Order: sequence, then structure tokens, then C-alpha cells
Amino acid sequence: MRCNATGWLVSLLTLSGLLAGCGAPVAVFPSQEEFSSTVTYSRLFDATAAQTCEAGRRALLSQGYIISTAREDIVEGRKSFQPEPESHLQMEIRVVCAPETPDGKVSLGFVTALQDVYALKKSNNSASLGVGALGSVSLPFSSSNDAMVKVSSQTISSDIFYERFFDLVKRYVVVDAAPDK
Repeated sequence: MRCNATGWLVSLLTLSGLLAGCGAPVAVFPSQEEFSSTVTYSRLFDATAAQTCEAGRRALLSQGYIISTAREDIVEGRKSFQPEPESHLQMEIRVVCAPETPDGKVSLGFVTALQDVYALKKSNNSASLGVGALGSVSLPFSSSNDAMVKVSSQTISSDIFYERFFDLVKRYVVVDAAPDK
């Protein structure tokens, strides 16, 4: 019985392998993620998580971002650009703030920027009319529909981009002064 079950399983795996080979080719991409100890997306701040996120909110506002979420632990902002007449670029930046020390006076700010690119897609439409006795008649009427279509989406991985952002956040960190005793 065991031999039959094993043989059946091998046959099933062989058949599935053969069937997979008959289908359309599947695109195989190399791994896009390399987990490492680099600090591109995070920085330590001598401030509470709430103060760090508030500084992140102010940094985004100072650059013209529209804030969609602003809490003590997360800030999200979006900004649109139009580098060419038929293209549109949208940046979304998310700042997540977490306490790093037990007393909460040092926090870690995680930042991720996502860039979406849209392009203008034109499609022409023409009209035709079907009349029972005459058949089909084409009219010289045509119209064009224009739509922005997302053509790419990418997480920004530039060290310089994040260095500049963190420097700006550091400028806006406001730490409550402790009263002297």
C-alpha cells in the first residue's frame, strides 16, 4: 500500500510538471529584496515617538505634501508632479515612529517613499449605425478618450534622498525641555 501511494504521488508530481511546461512561460524575477543592516530607511532621534512623527509631518508640510494621516505613531503624505505634459508622477511618503528606549525618550523613525508614474493613454472611438434594410453604415464621427494610466510603481531606495529627509526631520524635532530641579 505504501509503495502504491508513493508511486501515485510521484506520478502526480510528474504530471503536474509536464502540464506546467505546456502553459505560457512564467516570468521569473530575481529577488528584489536584500535584508541587510543598512540604515537607509530608519534613524534614531532624541525625542519621543510622537515628537518624531510631528517633526516628520512638519517636514512633509514644508515641502508641499498633502497629509492624509497624522497620528502619534504614523504620518503619511502625498505630492503630485507633472514633469512632462503627458506624464504624471505621484510621491507618497510614510513615516512610522516607534519608541527605542524603555523611557520613550529616544525613538526610531522609519521612512518609506513610493513613487507612482502615470502616462497619458489615448484611445480613439468611432461610431457605426446598423439599419435593418440598408445594413451597416459608418458615420465619420469619432472621438478620443484620454486617461492617465499607471505605468510604474517603485519604492525609492536612494540614500541621498533619505539623508536629506532625515536632516529636515531633525530640524523640526521639538523636544520638551525638562524643568530644572
